[in-house]
Amino acid sequence: MIWQFIDSSSVGGAERHIATLADGLRRRGHPTEIVLLADHTKTHGPNAWLPQLADAGLPFRHLDGSLLGIHRALRATRPALLHTHGYKAGIFGRAAARTAGVRVVSTFHSGARGPFPVGAYEWLDDWSSALGARIAVSAAIAARLPYKSTVIPSYVQTSAVPPSAPLPPLAAFVGRLSPEKAPDLFCQLAARAQGAGATPLSWHVWGDGPMRRDLEEKYAGAVTFHGIATRMDDVWPQVGVLVMPSHFEGVPLAALEAAARGIPVLASRVGGLPSVVAEGATGWLFPVGDLVAADAALAAYRDASARDVKKLRHACWQKASEEFSEARWLPEVLSVYRTAGGI
Repeated sequence: MIWQFIDSSSVGGAERHIATLADGLRRRGHPTEIVLLADHTKTHGPNAWLPQLADAGLPFRHLDGSLLGIHRALRATRPALLHTHGYKAGIFGRAAARTAGVRVVSTFHSGARGPFPVGAYEWLDDWSSALGARIAVSAAIAARLPYKSTVIPSYVQTSAVPPSAPLPPLAAFVGRLSPEKAPDLFCQLAARAQGAGATPLSWHVWGDGPMRRDLEEKYAGAVTFHGIATRMDDVWPQVGVLVMPSHFEGVPLAALEAAARGIPVLASRVGGLPSVVAEGATGWLFPVGDLVAADAALAAYRDASARDVKKLRHACWQKASEEFSEARWLPEVLSVYRTAGGI
């Protein structure tokens, strides 16, 4: 049994990556369970990720949130490997696994350290990762870590044939509404587009976070806020372009999911995004915070002919299929597991 271990109260890129990984492992004959550090539903409300796991037939359970509880669960279950995701699961999981005699692999998803006290916990997570093997989802994250790690980006399942239908006139933000993701810049772009009288696009946000209330109050006339999507498979067919004006990123799963569906990405030139977005071929990049450059990229998207859109969609799908597919990267994860002695 392999445990995918995380502290989660909602659904984001790390959670969707874990679901994809767990599904792939189970299909290849490696029993896998998703284990959450604690049940946060009483304090944070329903976790939209859990119905998704249930719908996918992926087993999951909660622990009690304590280091002793993790240790006891590991001793009782004796998984062959504990794969941690996120700083709290990493710190607690590695400490408990050390005393329980369980092998550990940790994936680092975060593109930059947060402010105190989160940044202090992330620092401890980085340095305590000496207790196991390490995977970083981008080269930039690997360079930050104090120990050698294997770079394995998040990946997606891709269709056998490229999409070819016209792209809807809808610009989307998909992610956590927090400062590092810069949803305020997305909303400013929407307001600028309205004021400029450009070819109409509807602007939509799927996600939640600490900035949501203020953004809804300020941009209610320009942007539609949907909250967290329980099924992204229902959302992607509505999207014409994914806009990611982030200040920090690794290799965001939303960008890969969009590319796999033939949706171009308009993004800041940060983190691992340039590895996903080929300028003018699968999307457009702009300097962080440069709304003028972002406007110019949006104009290129709006002015694309039907022929150009078809080429764009094929290039996106091909990029995802060749460089970010499960077939390409799951064997690399399994190789890390073997080296760690977990399978």
